[in-house]
Parts: sequence; C-alpha cells; structure tokens
Amino acid sequence: MEMENRFLIWLLFVTGAAALYVAYEVLNWVWFKPKKIEKQLQEQGLKGNPYRLLYGDLKEMQKTLKKACSQPVKGFSHAFEPRVIPLYQDVVHKYGKNGYAWFGPEASVIVMDPESIKEVTLKYDVFNKPHSNPLSKLLLRGVVSYEGDKWVKHRKIINPAFHQDKLKHMLPSFHTSAMETVSIWDAMVAEKGSTEVDVLPYLQTLTSDAISRTAFGSNYEEGKRIFELQREQAELVVIALRSLYIPGWRFLPTKMNRRMKSISKVVNNSIGIIVSERIKAMEAGVACEDDLLGTLLESNFKEMDEHGKKEVGLSIQDVIEECKLFYFAGQETTSTLLVWTMVLLSKYSHWQTLAREEVLQHFGTKKPDYDGLHHLKTVSMILYEVLRLYPPVPVIARRSTQEIKLGKMTLPAGGLLSLPIMLLHRDTELWGEDALEFKPERFADGVSHATKGQVIFFPFGWGPRICIAQNFALLEAKMAMALILQRFSFELSPSYTHAPISIITLRPQYGAHLILHKI
Repeated sequence: MEMENRFLIWLLFVTGAAALYVAYEVLNWVWFKPKKIEKQLQEQGLKGNPYRLLYGDLKEMQKTLKKACSQPVKGFSHAFEPRVIPLYQDVVHKYGKNGYAWFGPEASVIVMDPESIKEVTLKYDVFNKPHSNPLSKLLLRGVVSYEGDKWVKHRKIINPAFHQDKLKHMLPSFHTSAMETVSIWDAMVAEKGSTEVDVLPYLQTLTSDAISRTAFGSNYEEGKRIFELQREQAELVVIALRSLYIPGWRFLPTKMNRRMKSISKVVNNSIGIIVSERIKAMEAGVACEDDLLGTLLESNFKEMDEHGKKEVGLSIQDVIEECKLFYFAGQETTSTLLVWTMVLLSKYSHWQTLAREEVLQHFGTKKPDYDGLHHLKTVSMILYEVLRLYPPVPVIARRSTQEIKLGKMTLPAGGLLSLPIMLLHRDTELWGEDALEFKPERFADGVSHATKGQVIFFPFGWGPRICIAQNFALLEAKMAMALILQRFSFELSPSYTHAPISIITLRPQYGAHLILHKI
C-alpha cells in the first residue's frame, strides 16, 4: 500500500511538473518572448504597434484587407497598397521606415534601406527563407524554398534548363501557345471588328500551355487538372498564411487541412507518373527530350555519373517538387505580368502605340525571332515599369540564422525580416515624386541607370537567389505581347474594375475586361 502511495505521489509530481513546464512554454511563446523582443526592438529605435496577445497585428490586418477588398480602387490609381499589403503600409505610414509588424507572437522588422536589402539578399546563408507555416509546403517546395547545401545542389542541377541556348529552343513553344490565344481572339472579333474580352483567363491558359510545352512537351489540356488544383491550393495557402498558425495545427483533420493534403497527393501522383515514365524511357536508351524536365533529368544523371554516387543527385520526389514549381511559378508570374501589361497599355494608349510601332518596325507581320525580341527596347521599358508598379510578389521575407548586425540594428538569431518590394518600388525618396506614375521612360537607359545602382528594383528577387526563370518569363512575355500588338489594339472596357489583389501573386480581383479591336 505504501509503495502504491509513493508511486501515486511521484506520478502526481511528474504530471504537475510537466503541466507547469507546458504552461510556461505556452506563456513564453505567447507573451514573455514577444514582450522581450518588443523591448529589444524599441531600444534600437524601431517602432511598431504594441504587441497584442497571441494574434499581434493579424486580426487588424484581416479586418483592413476585408474592408479594402470589398470595394475597388477609386479611379485608376496605382496606390492600392491597403488591398495588398495593408499591415506594412500602415506601419510605415505611422512609424516611418524603421518599423516592425506582428505576425502572431513573432515580430518582423521591415527593411526599407537599399544597402541593408543588398546585404540581406547577398548573405543568403545567413538570411534564410522562413517557413513559419508548414502548410505552405503543400503548394511549393523545390529550389525556391531550400537552404544551404540542398539549395546549392538543386540550383546547380536545374541551371542548365534555363541557359540561353535552351531558351532559344523554347521560343517556338512560346509562339505556338501565344498564337492559339490570339487566334481565339481573332475569331471573337472577326464579325464586328471589336469585342469585349476578359483577357485574364485566356492569358492564364496561354502561360499554362507554354509551361506545359516547355517543361513537359505536352499542352495545357494534358496538364489542366494540375493547374486547376494548384490554383485552388494557392488560395488555401493564402488563407493559412494570413491566419495565426498554432504548432501542430496542420495535423488536425480540419476541412481545409484535409483538402490541402488531398490536392497535394493528387498533384504529386500525377506529376510522379510523368517523371517515372520519362526516367524509364531515358534508362531504356530513348533520347532525352529537349524540354525543362528532360534537361533537368539529363543534368541530374550527369551529376550522379560524375561523382559515382546516386546520393549527389535529386531523388524522384525532389524532381516532382521542382516540376510542381515549374507548373505553378512558371504560369503565375508570366500571366500576371501579361495581364497588367495589357491593362496598363489600355489605360496609357500612347505607350501602346509606341510599343506597336516598335514591334512592327522589327517584325512587320512576321513571326518574331529571338534576336528581334531582345532588341525591343520600348517593350522592355514597359515590362520593367509594369513590374515596378505591379510586382508579382509584393513582399519577400527572411529569417536570420544567427545574431547579426544589419545597418544600425542588431538582429537576434531567428529574427524575421520583411522586404516590402511594392513599397520600395513606390518610394518617392528613391524614385522621385513621380514614383506612383506609369513612366516607362525611367528605364530608357536600363535598370541600373534607373535605380542608380541601388537594390530598389527586384521583382524577381536579387542576389544569388534571384529567380532562376526570370529570363524565361520575360522572353515569353515579349513573344506574347509582340503577337498581340501585331494584331490588336485594346482599351479598357466600361465594365473594367481596377482592383489588384494578392493571391500568392498580384492579380485583378474582378478580371481584366478589355475591348479588343482588330488591326
């Protein structure tokens, strides 16, 4: 009996101690640690909203977003930050450029100094990409999310797929995909000479078809289900990222969690079949296809052969993740660039005329070629200005792996940083009083001259981790715009509603309704 009592007392003691430990850890997570960080930031002269228990600024951000997205932008203003990055815009407006925002119990320092941004993007081994919500990995992983040696390995193996000679070989695929879209529009305007079209879904199909052809040697219809599922997954990821993430929450069988995991499984299986069939063909001696997947697999086999180790290459799952990245990022980035280019050229018809004159001067009505596309100076200026005002990704985040001094502040190990691309691209101190105006001429002498050599224009990121596919996206966009400008003039429809919104990338909330006129 005495033994049983001793065991019971011991059990109660252990249980009580465990409960106290868990309670302390929770309190430390939601209160003690955030308040300590808040004090450290304030002592360094940084300012932000007072920390609110557990949620920080998230509730206010969601409230602001909901209100802003319930109504369109007044007039045709490029000042739509409250619809896209309300929290960052609010902090900078209230506290200046030395501020921080609360994402739940974590504070993120907003970096607006070009020299600090340069340091952050160059020291990619110190400033890693944060993974605060594991659910986001269900949408995209691949080279864009890896760090350290794994990133180095993936980048090295993938690089050959985006070399200049490979891009030249992709041009016919870009042309085929764009021609299918303009042919549909041709048929739509044939009877009356003009018609109203929501160009967004057509441009999404165009870029989806282009990535299908260039990445997998197929077409949009074959990959249609994957694109649809990836778009749904993106919307669910945005909801997750804008909500408070509680550790372990992803394991609960909530409706959203189950749906996200189901989508991930279907997409992985679908792409896995494509990859496995391609590997079997290559192992059987079939010539490697000259598309992104073929080049990736060829580079992967070469890497393994050179070192005589299978471990130095990418696993099948690694290849699947890179293909998911091809599918989503390759389609989303270019379609958003194209849709905003058409919208802005509809609004600023003078620039549309100049772009068309340049295209016709180089190609007439003939098929655009690689060298000619590279000499489209006006079109390039327009694309850069569109990317400045309407960057595909409005903010990028980083997390420090060690305590480090950045500018005048010292960041703790694990500290979060936010680089608000959209705010940097519109900063009047950096770009001049006309920063909110659409003026492609600012890029007349190139990006370096426009930015005075500063890191203030980085729609594709900057430094060693700059987007590997930026030249791919720009070449595809030039081909599509050249074919469109050869055949159509376009203007905003009276039904067009200006309402940019961020769902992973920046897109028009109500579509892009334009009136196309046959030339």
